[in-house]
Amino acid sequence: MEKTKEELLLASVSAALDAGRAIMEVYTDPAADFQVETKADNSPLTIADKKSNAVITGHLSPMGIPVLSEESRVMPYEQRREWRRLWVVDPLDGTKEFIKRNGEFTVNIALVEDGSPVIGVIYVPVLHELYWGLAGNGAGKVTGCGTDRVFASLDELKVQSSALPCFERSGAVVAVASRSHLNEETEAFISSLARRFGNVETASKGSSLKFCLVAEGAADVYPRFAPTMEWDTAAGQAIAEAAGCRVELADCSAPLAYNKENLLNPWFVVYNPKLDLKQ
Repeated sequence: MEKTKEELLLASVSAALDAGRAIMEVYTDPAADFQVETKADNSPLTIADKKSNAVITGHLSPMGIPVLSEESRVMPYEQRREWRRLWVVDPLDGTKEFIKRNGEFTVNIALVEDGSPVIGVIYVPVLHELYWGLAGNGAGKVTGCGTDRVFASLDELKVQSSALPCFERSGAVVAVASRSHLNEETEAFISSLARRFGNVETASKGSSLKFCLVAEGAADVYPRFAPTMEWDTAAGQAIAEAAGCRVELADCSAPLAYNKENLLNPWFVVYNPKLDLKQ
């Protein structure tokens, strides 16, 4: 019997929490050197990435929905193009932050339907924070969410959550950017915001936490004018959109799409629609 969206959300929450436990076993081991490998794209890979991936695929694969994960073999597009639904997973987003031990890494799980993310879960193991979004049912943030938490129903999850956005901002526009990719194009975009809206403050975060800052109302806009892959953004997009924000191509012409032949994302911007970028 096919699971409901609510059941799939709860399953992805459980998977993310269990993956967080596996990651923290490595992260908190004082003897761990993280056994850093370099992948073909020059990005780092650790034993924590592998452990998290094994936990998540163990949770999700039995549901009969294919899994597209950064740390698993990517199926050819000729096969993937037939997938109407799929999980899109980054088992450890922010591996560089993990290696630096600054805590700004996450577990990202999304369910994509017909090219659009409809469920998103982001877990921040060090902070014990859980972000979730379900299309048509809003988005929330659970604080103090240890890896042993269990949510029996969507209602229970909502009761334990602060609805996103958690608060309304006023004053200067806040733009959040990547710690690793603050390039000339991003700086030019932030300068254009200042010309249009006045004072602009900037904040930096690693991994998919940038999506979370916009979704919860702590920032107004996140421009990404540097390479990302679909597994970097799917969960964050689902959460941001369920919270009422937009995740669109850099020209604001259309949302990001998923399960493309080329899994590399185009440049995009995440923003609160109260900040009218189309004017």
